[in-house]
Formats: sequence, C-alpha cells, structure tokens
Amino acid sequence: MRTARSAVQGIPALLVAVVLLLVAVPGAVAAPGTAPAPAPAAAPGHALAASWTGPLSTRGRYIVDADGNRFKLRSGNWAGAQGTYTGSGDADDVANHQAHQKSNNIPLGLDRAPLARILADFHRLGINSVRLPFANALVHDRTPVPDAAVAANPQLKGETPLEVFDAVIAALTADGFAVILNNHTTGYRFCCGLDGNERWNSGQSTAQWIDDWVFMAERYRDNKRVVGADLRNEVRRDTWDDANWGMGDDHDEYTAFEQAGNRILQTDPDLLIVMEGINWQGIPANGLPHQRPDLKPVRTLSHTLIDSGKLVYSVHFYGYTGPANSGAGSGPGSTDDPRYQDFTPEKLAEVVRDEGLFVTEEGTHFTAPVWVSEFGAGGRGSTDAKEKAWFANFTDILVKNDTDFAQWPLVGWSDDQGTPNDNWALLSYDAAGRRTGVEDGGDWRATDWNKLVNAPSRSGPVAPVDHWNIVYLDHGDWNLSRTMLAGADWSPGNAKGNCPDTERLIGLGHGHGRGLCTDAAEPRKAAGDWQRVDDERYVQQGDWAVGYDKRQCPVDSFAVGYSMKGPAIVSLLCAPAAAPLPTAGRSVWFDRGDNRPATGGARGSDWSEKDYKGQCADTEYVAGVAMTWKSAQQGRPAALLCRALT
Repeated sequence: MRTARSAVQGIPALLVAVVLLLVAVPGAVAAPGTAPAPAPAAAPGHALAASWTGPLSTRGRYIVDADGNRFKLRSGNWAGAQGTYTGSGDADDVANHQAHQKSNNIPLGLDRAPLARILADFHRLGINSVRLPFANALVHDRTPVPDAAVAANPQLKGETPLEVFDAVIAALTADGFAVILNNHTTGYRFCCGLDGNERWNSGQSTAQWIDDWVFMAERYRDNKRVVGADLRNEVRRDTWDDANWGMGDDHDEYTAFEQAGNRILQTDPDLLIVMEGINWQGIPANGLPHQRPDLKPVRTLSHTLIDSGKLVYSVHFYGYTGPANSGAGSGPGSTDDPRYQDFTPEKLAEVVRDEGLFVTEEGTHFTAPVWVSEFGAGGRGSTDAKEKAWFANFTDILVKNDTDFAQWPLVGWSDDQGTPNDNWALLSYDAAGRRTGVEDGGDWRATDWNKLVNAPSRSGPVAPVDHWNIVYLDHGDWNLSRTMLAGADWSPGNAKGNCPDTERLIGLGHGHGRGLCTDAAEPRKAAGDWQRVDDERYVQQGDWAVGYDKRQCPVDSFAVGYSMKGPAIVSLLCAPAAAPLPTAGRSVWFDRGDNRPATGGARGSDWSEKDYKGQCADTEYVAGVAMTWKSAQQGRPAALLCRALT
C-alpha cells in the first residue's frame, strides 16, 4: 500500500486474455472529460469463469492454470478490509481515514454500489484477478459492521467483517475472478511507515500470524478460485529494528515466510504462496544507511517450498519512492536520493530488473514468476508531469517483460460531482452509487491502462520445467519433504535438510551446510522407506575418496537429504529408485574451490554465497558424500560421488 503522502490517489490492474463483448454497466454515469483510448475488451463472468480452471501453479517464470495454460495475473487491489484509519483522532470520524474513506474494515464501496454492479465494473476494466487485502484483526473481529457500511448490499447487514469478506470472495470467484488473499496489516490501521504493521510479527507473534494464515487457508480450501496467499505487505523497519533475510532471529523475513508458506501448503496444497521482499531497511536520513532491498536478496538465498511450482515473488513500485528514497516529501524521512520517477526510461528499466524482474530468469535456484502486486499513480485531476511520465515508462516495462501486475487500488469514493476522494482509484462511486472510472473520460491514465491490459502476452500451454532449490541449514532444520515430515525425527539432535519429495540432492556447500536439490531428469522413486546412512557400510564399489570419511547410499538409491552436527556431515538420507541405477561414478571435489557443471541448471546463480560448492550434473545423482577433518575442517563436506542416472 502506498504511504499517507499520497492519500489522494489510487489504482488497480489485471485483465482477461479473452476478447469478448463489452459489458454495459446499468446506472453508471460517465464523468465529463476527453475521450479515453479504447477500453479493454471485457470478459463477463460466465466467459471469464470458462476461460481458466483452478487451482494455479507455476512453470518457470509463468503462472499456469490446472490445464497447464498460462494465466497472467492482470489484477487490481480491492482495498478496505485491511483498515483505513490513519491512527490519529476519533476512529469514527471519516476525516481520520485514508482519503476520507471509512471502509469499516470491509472492501470499499459496499455502502455505495451492489456487489454485482462493482463486479461488472471490474470486468469492464479487463482484469481477471483481485488482490484482496485483510488485517489479522479481521480474523478475530466478531462485531457486526454498521448497517450503513453495506447500505447498497442489505443482504450483508448484521455480518461481521470476516463474513462480509466471505461474501465478497464468493461473489468474485462465482464471477470467474481469481482471488489472492493478502495479509496487509495486523490491526485496522492504514499502512505504512511506523504504524504498528511493519512486520508479520508486529503486534503479534510469528506463531499467531501463521495460525491466522492456516485459518484462512482452511476457510477457503474448497474454493479453487481462491488461488493464492500473499503472506505480508511491505515488510519494513520499525522504530528500532530492521527486518533481515536469513539471520535466523525474530526479524528474519526469509525464515518466517518459509515456515508460513509450508504450513499453508500442508493445509491447502493448491494455493500459490506469494512472497514480497523487504520493502525498507535503515533510517531514511541523509548520511545514514538506508535502502529498499526488494527482491535483491533472492539472488543468493531463495525459498524452497514443500511443493515445487507454488512460489511467486512480488514487488511494489511507486514513482514517488526510489531504491533509497522512502517517498517522504519533506521533513523526517525525506532524503536526497533519487525517486523512480527521476530516472530515464533506460535507467528505470535497469533498476526495476535489478530489484525484481531478474527473478524471472530461467534455470536458476531463484526462478519464479514475479508479480508487481502494487503500483499506480494519481489520475483524474492530477497535474504531476513527472508522475505521468513515470507511469507511461513503467507500464512500458510491464508490457515489454510480459509481467503479472496489480494496480492500487480498484475502488474509492467520489463526491456528487464525480471528483474522486482518492484519484488513484480506477473506480470511484458517489453516495448515490454513480461511477466515475478510468474509462469514463477525463482520466489521463486511460491510454496507459489500456496499453497495459491489451498488450500481447504469452498464452496457451506452458511446458513443465526443471527446478533447482536451496536447502538452508544455517540456523537449524530445513524439512521440505512431506514424506519425512509425516514421520518421526530421522536424525535426532542434528540439523536436517530434506529435498521436496519430487526432487533429489544434487549439490552441497563446503562451509555453511547449504544444499541444492533438483528434479531435472528425476528418477522415479520406489515404494518403501527412505534409509538413513551414517557409516561406510555401502562403500562397496571402490574407495572414491581415499583417506576421507564417507556416507554412501545403497545401490539403486540416491541422496534426498542429509544431517549435520555443526559443520560435519552426520548422515545421508537415501530414497530407493524404482529402476536400477548405474554404479559407475566420479568424485567431485570442492574443498579448495567451486566444482560445478559448466552447463545445466543453477550454473549461473550462487546458491551458497561466499562458499565453495560441489554440484553434480543435471543428468547425475548424488550417491555419496566425503567429509574432511584436515586442517581443522571439522568434518565439512569435501567431495560428492556423482553417478549417471542412465
């Protein structure tokens, strides 16, 4: 969500790749103004519903539906259920809510227009999905919303915010829209800055936050058009502490998101898990360190979920912020750092790739779809030339890269003259329910919006892809196997790393205990228990690392995990293959330098930063690991036994 600096602005995005008849909206009144560019062809509910099948998953950089066809997220943010109170003054006074819009902690607009009308307007915009923010407070709120908050939808009178949320989701999904749940805030306070919602565990514990996500996943599990869990909005510094990526403490976003994503998938394996990077670190003051890391840490430490093909990364861009600019216009928090709107088109494209779109590079450990789940600009009535130029340049980048997107926000209020309270909203409704939208004339964004939603994009079948995923034992267990999670601790007292059930171990780091898993050329596993090996009993085809301690899998099995005591390898976890495997192999040493394939997957990405790495070829399997005690190496892995799969 954008900061209070832009409390008079808003926007949404996401559209349908199906070209169908334009939907007329009964009772809508167009605002006066110049004619916009041609509106996107809209898909009415029945056509949108027929155009895709849930659930969604990923194949490389693309999201696909249940039939394997590309499903590009052309989305908008329907805000309100995250709260609109700005945190100062009487919460019942509309003047103390974002853009003087009091949501009553439910999606905006339900007091002004019937649900069916609002959804028809969404179709007219050309979107196919909705990011639906909510507060953790909504999960526990048992107070019915005021009747006035649902005046245009009297069937919702007497309902709690969560029950209204249910009704909105049911209506959206029945009309064909995909819904991505977004945990935006802890309490009902308008984001951002120091508002008590800075981290997933601001005002609550990490365990409570995860429990709320499990509750939401269970609640909508049977609705396959509820397609994703967007874990937390804009993680940022609080008064005293920064969030970090992989340090293993209470502020470690990387670990918290890993844990939450896998708990959600254990509850509902059909959901996409959407993870945003760190939105802000440091104190925004000239002379002090500060930055917007976004997804840059993913280059060297990406996530691995228990189900491959479920991870989506997300990032936010607003013209008035920047790589090291908080967006503050003046006073505390204001710095001299450039804003995104200050960059040339070429520099902007470079920065956007560096902070987010690089993740779509194929064949790396971090490859995933990237969803720009928030961006926008002030529309009707705006005279900000720099922001207008930025919006045109940024939408050009999205078009060129065929990027999934969601503008902020979809819905706002307007006065009886059609002037929006929040001119960032794509759709505004006055008290009588009359609509003023981006397509109704007089909104300069219409040309760029239609360029974006009508842009050619990849469609149709997307071929399955190979995965390369990190196992991360820096701070303890990294259990990624459903098989092993269902059983007892397979190596008590030791740190354990298990690949997802569809993958095998293919690489190890020398110093930090990190591993690499893949499903490239994956052999089929046989029925039967996986075996822990913690001695040399299976070193029977020749000593492939003379003078070194070794752990080796039985013949016709391959390594899928390992355990460690400190830096020392203790055990290998071996899965039986369904067919015989070759026993001829080679020793891959990595105690004095990197030893990775020149070709194949994950070759260009550093999956164990500042560490020597050993990696088998994509067509090989790890049959054994040798450890070294030389020069105080304390049993660190030093070599892999790599054997061909065929």
